[in-house]
Amino acid sequence: MRPDHDIQVSVSVRYLAEQSLPAEERFVFAYEIRIHNHGRLGARLLSRYWHIVSAAERIQEVRGDGVVGEQPFLAPDGEFCYSSGVVMPSPVGRMQGAYQFIDEQGQGFAVDIPAFTLAVPRALH
Repeated sequence: MRPDHDIQVSVSVRYLAEQSLPAEERFVFAYEIRIHNHGRLGARLLSRYWHIVSAAERIQEVRGDGVVGEQPFLAPDGEFCYSSGVVMPSPVGRMQGAYQFIDEQGQGFAVDIPAFTLAVPRALH
């Protein structure tokens, strides 16, 4: 039997050169999040927390309700995808965080968002 809570989060990142201004230390990244509920119970995403770190170790924390203005409900085997973005003061950084959920039986739980790198192409090589 599957566990009640088994939410998988995957991330893909793109550098948006056309919106970035490197001379002004403005590097824009888009990211797409895919959230898949492999658990036995449906769950609603209530809130998010992001921990964003630039190459200069500048830290930004973001908290808020839902994602992209929604608090999606993920049925068992359901998924929700969304796109968002972040502006960094450096060509390299990283993000990680957590989502807070409540299942259909009223139990709250957290799901970690795995750390991912934000990097201008060829900035790390």
